[in-house]
Amino acid sequence: MKTYNHTTYVILGILTTDCKSGYAIKQFMDQSLTHFWKISYGQIYPTLKFIVQEEMAEVRTSSTPGKPDRKEYFLTSKGMEALKKWLEKPVEQLPAERNEILLKLFFGRYQTGDQTTTLLQTYKQKLEERYQIYISIEQGIKDHNEREEDAMYWLLTLDYGKRMTATAIDWCDDTLEKFITKEGQ
Repeated sequence: MKTYNHTTYVILGILTTDCKSGYAIKQFMDQSLTHFWKISYGQIYPTLKFIVQEEMAEVRTSSTPGKPDRKEYFLTSKGMEALKKWLEKPVEQLPAERNEILLKLFFGRYQTGDQTTTLLQTYKQKLEERYQIYISIEQGIKDHNEREEDAMYWLLTLDYGKRMTATAIDWCDDTLEKFITKEGQ
């Protein structure tokens, strides 16, 4: 079986939902996947074109009076098979995390103690804001999609994000405490 890049599999997966247009796919990405997988708007249409060329999806044009024609994409059995084969494969590697706070902290001796403290406090605040966004998303899924077959899986990925964020907040607290104790010596 031919293998494809992750963007292809992401788009195939999204096509299993009600998202059928490039715009709807982008909206879905921004609302659901962006916290753990990013795809730029510029990747969507070339990937859709490729998926159609590979016969993993077909495109249909729909018309609405007074509006431009809209292309809608539908997964084919070949596309569903490719998605399922990819889902069956083990995870190839752990993701390499690129984290600016860790990078700046690594070279932290070249800034003042106040700068480091502010950096950590600002990062913690952003994490707390992210955590609240996750809580809102979770409530939205529970309120509007609980009967959806995908809801449990969406909540599992959201739980991962919540746990990772909560752990990062705890790390900020511990790091600030250690740093402030060290600075007080």
